[in-house]
Amino acid sequence: SFSKSARGRALALLAASVPPSPLPHPQRKMAAVALSALLNNVGGKCSSSSSSSSRRRCRSNRAAGPATAAAPRRVLTTTSAASASAASSSSAASATTTEVDQTLNPRVASLRESKTMALTDLARAMKEAGAPVIGLAAGEPDFDTPAPIVEAGCAAIRGGFTRYSPNTGTAELRKAICKKLMDENGLLYSPGEIVLSNGAKQSVAQGVIAVCGPGDEVIIPAPFWVSYPEMCRLAGAEPIVVPTTADEGFLLTAAKLRATLTPASRLLILCSPSNPSGAVYSKAALEEIAAVVAEHPRLLVLADEIYEHIIYAPAEHHSFAGLPGMRERTLTVNGFSKSFAMTGWRLGYLAAPVHFANAAASIQSQTTSGPSSISQQAGLAALAMGHRGGAVVADMCAAFLKRRDYVVGRLRAIEGVKLPLPEGAFYVFPDVSGLVGGAAAAEGFGAVADADELCRYLLEHAQVALVPGSAFGTPECLRISYAASDDTLREALDRIEKALDPKVYTRA
Repeated sequence: SFSKSARGRALALLAASVPPSPLPHPQRKMAAVALSALLNNVGGKCSSSSSSSSRRRCRSNRAAGPATAAAPRRVLTTTSAASASAASSSSAASATTTEVDQTLNPRVASLRESKTMALTDLARAMKEAGAPVIGLAAGEPDFDTPAPIVEAGCAAIRGGFTRYSPNTGTAELRKAICKKLMDENGLLYSPGEIVLSNGAKQSVAQGVIAVCGPGDEVIIPAPFWVSYPEMCRLAGAEPIVVPTTADEGFLLTAAKLRATLTPASRLLILCSPSNPSGAVYSKAALEEIAAVVAEHPRLLVLADEIYEHIIYAPAEHHSFAGLPGMRERTLTVNGFSKSFAMTGWRLGYLAAPVHFANAAASIQSQTTSGPSSISQQAGLAALAMGHRGGAVVADMCAAFLKRRDYVVGRLRAIEGVKLPLPEGAFYVFPDVSGLVGGAAAAEGFGAVADADELCRYLLEHAQVALVPGSAFGTPECLRISYAASDDTLREALDRIEKALDPKVYTRA
């Protein structure tokens, strides 16, 4: 896997190679080298299985073998300061060395860094070096945290809410979440079934680790959020990736799920609205999936509902745990980061039957303990803003809807782009297979073999940072976040359109 030190060198190379000017320059290819290193080494790809069900199993594709194999021993040789001093003195004493075994836990060594984070860092490095890069790779709202939430956080600091929180969160906030789940989702939970964590990402990870282990399979529809497969590997389980297409609306069907399940299937992960596609499962589609789940006594469902409030009519959000017979089999994850523009506050939660909630709480008690007491006071203020976040969240969603329609319209006008209409979240996930491979090539760049190369071309020549679909298990696509100002999106799409003009870009 791509080491942090190697990634650091790539970032440094990129930053050093970009001058404070958008004009062509001899060092541009140096930036491309740095980006290529990250694209080729960060984030795993999925290879198709040859099984009759046409499942796609997500593998690490390393020569060392599967994650459970023993990691090769790595030794670092160091020289002590005293010995180095002696070696440089007139006495010419011999320096003594110490060997440090740097071997990692094989499960940790198998993890790959997120391409979304890597590309966001690359865009930031180019910007800091003076290049006018537009970053559309990040997965967070561009709005400020609403004022009532900010004020509650400040009041918490002034009021002395700065001590350790109870491990699963304050009773007051867990009760408020139970009320929210009943009022907005029709779900009945007790405070003992709620585990507050340092972000929904931690909630997902703890849910996976709590219920999965070696020999278990986790069903993950593609496109998927980049961290799902890595969390499964950390638990010792095997991610089983089920591909979906733009023509299918990037939605898992009950038939595909049934064909994928085996006696080893332990967990199905569903994300609706979806990151990265913006797809939303209808109630009818979820009911069909639930019927398949009910046929398999071991199978649980992790429902990632972090984008539930960012949804566009006529689409509606439906919680999987609210379906008949599914509450006892569902681990629901939600949080405050997306709907309330609170990404930096790090506050999420798991709602699950008490047995599973207690297991997640045990993991948390031995790792991070409870989330920030200050953030929890802010979370109370967020839930007090009204049904589904009140007018403030509704205004944010209206702005996102306007941006979605603008971005979709511009992208659909580009020859070779196929794009289903996203019904939620703040991403578009165009299929760009008509732009890459075959004879596809760009003037001054060369062949464009795949979406990874297309992203490299657009960053190098248009100075727009996007995320290739390979990061999400769908290599024919790329992800664009429209969580940016209208002016920023307009400029970014102007640059993309110019870079893909038939005068300079040959289609596949």
